[in-house]
Amino acid sequence: MIAKNDDRQDFYVACRCCGEHFSLNLSVSALQAWQNGELIQNAMPELSADERELLISHTCGDCWEKMFS
Repeated sequence: MIAKNDDRQDFYVACRCCGEHFSLNLSVSALQAWQNGELIQNAMPELSADERELLISHTCGDCWEKMFS
């Protein structure tokens, strides 16, 4: 989890199901807001639903679809 650009950093998240690794460039202040209780969709509205789910449950969109289609 490193690689700084101003308030943004690259965060690397692995899917707990398939093991694929993903890189998300996130605002550190938005990440802190979410960790402090802000709803993720309010803290990071620029992320897709799949990206938000990856942060929440460490499950990628493809695996989520396979589990809940």
